[in-house]
Amino acid sequence: MPPIDIVLAGLTDAFTLTDLFFVALGVVIGQVVGAIPGIGPVMAMAIAIPFTFTLDPLVAISFLVGINKGGLFGGAIPAILMNTPGTPDAAATALDGHPLARAGRPLKAMKMALFSSVTGDTISDIVLILAAAPLAALALKAGPVEVLAVLVFAFAVMSGLVGDSLVKGLIATAAGLLLATVGLDPEQGSPRFDFGHFELYDGVSLVAVAVGMLAVAEILRRIAEAVSLGRPPEPAAAPQTGGAADRKVSLREYLSCWRELLRGAAIGTGLGALPGLGSTAAAFMSYAAARKTAPGDVPWGQGNLRGIAATEAANSAVMGANLIPLLGIGIPGSISAALLISAFMIHGIQPGPLLFETQARLIYGLFGAMLMANLCNLVIGQLSLRLWSRVVGAPESLILPSAFLACVTGVYLSTGGMFGVWMMLMAAGLSLAMTATGFPVIVFVIAFFLGERFERALSQSLTILNGDPVALLDHPVAILLILGAVLAAIRMRRGLGRGSAPER
Repeated sequence: MPPIDIVLAGLTDAFTLTDLFFVALGVVIGQVVGAIPGIGPVMAMAIAIPFTFTLDPLVAISFLVGINKGGLFGGAIPAILMNTPGTPDAAATALDGHPLARAGRPLKAMKMALFSSVTGDTISDIVLILAAAPLAALALKAGPVEVLAVLVFAFAVMSGLVGDSLVKGLIATAAGLLLATVGLDPEQGSPRFDFGHFELYDGVSLVAVAVGMLAVAEILRRIAEAVSLGRPPEPAAAPQTGGAADRKVSLREYLSCWRELLRGAAIGTGLGALPGLGSTAAAFMSYAAARKTAPGDVPWGQGNLRGIAATEAANSAVMGANLIPLLGIGIPGSISAALLISAFMIHGIQPGPLLFETQARLIYGLFGAMLMANLCNLVIGQLSLRLWSRVVGAPESLILPSAFLACVTGVYLSTGGMFGVWMMLMAAGLSLAMTATGFPVIVFVIAFFLGERFERALSQSLTILNGDPVALLDHPVAILLILGAVLAAIRMRRGLGRGSAPER
């Protein structure tokens, strides 16, 4: 635990007008993009990263956190109004949210989603604040061999949980690690896989890969779907319908869902701390648990507020928990956490347990910004629900070209030329090919982001072990982690993996 004066200084940094402005701006952007089906906060974060280069690191990361938190709630709006979730993790919200909207109470459904999202998110953030520092202190005692084993464990869990095939997950991991070796050898200084392009001496751009694989690929996929299907969207439910009691959530109604809120927050926090398990799985697991144990006063699937509370509390609680492995041991729990890793690295900050020693003020500033973002999410959501309801029907012919232009502009500015743009387009093509063939993009991207750290840990471990496998017996924790990696990948693949959508 850092000295209290550092903690207070960090929290003070978070509550400046500049930070408040960018957090609020991020929340607004997140809620808007979350309300537009198919766009989502991950794409918005990827597009926004290049535009944060000139910002202070705390402000930049707080801005991205605001986008993510706003998007977590925003995805529920089209799920409730149109039965079309704005983000995959809001799919379960539509089960009871849309019937409630069709019954003439869309505002009640959206407000319940908002209150539940903020509740789950805040509980998860508190767990993060309490757990990250002790985990980091424990991680600092680990040597390179143990760090390598932790990374292997994380890759195995993600490969086993995300996508349809363990083998494809492992291949995607290997491909991501291979791409990370492009550039100068960190020990010898000799170029690797540069193919005669000096621009690759510094490696493949994190920004180009993130924007290309997560944003441009999705834009191209949406354009292709719009051209091929031409299917008119389902009309949205009007948010102004119903009487006064149908447009608000009373304190009694909110408190009546306390079991679903707490259980959802616990499930979301628990799953969020595991790499690879996204908020979609958390939402459906929480909904299933709530439906199994709740009293039968209101039929499920017909507008039950408990169903909305369970799903929104769970999928929002994943966000804070995703940062526990990120800040504690430097391993992201989701693609949005991986984007935060890239933001840290772009600003010259190496994520991991040393953050609490070298950047304690920044980390506690981030914690303060996260709590502030929850408050902004609540206030802005309350004030803007009717406005965001109109955004739901925004034409893709306007949104998608604008988003693509923002991607090109951001990558061009951040990489200093067209070479980065070409890399972005190649990354988008690779992402589309991987998606079409069933290879998990999220595993590839996270492996790429962690590639440098994996290579360093592997090199140091080989030196320590001196090429003797027997020397591994001196590292029992590493042996347990490697054995756990094998067992976890196989067992979790069989038990949970199939049908769980990767978080985007």
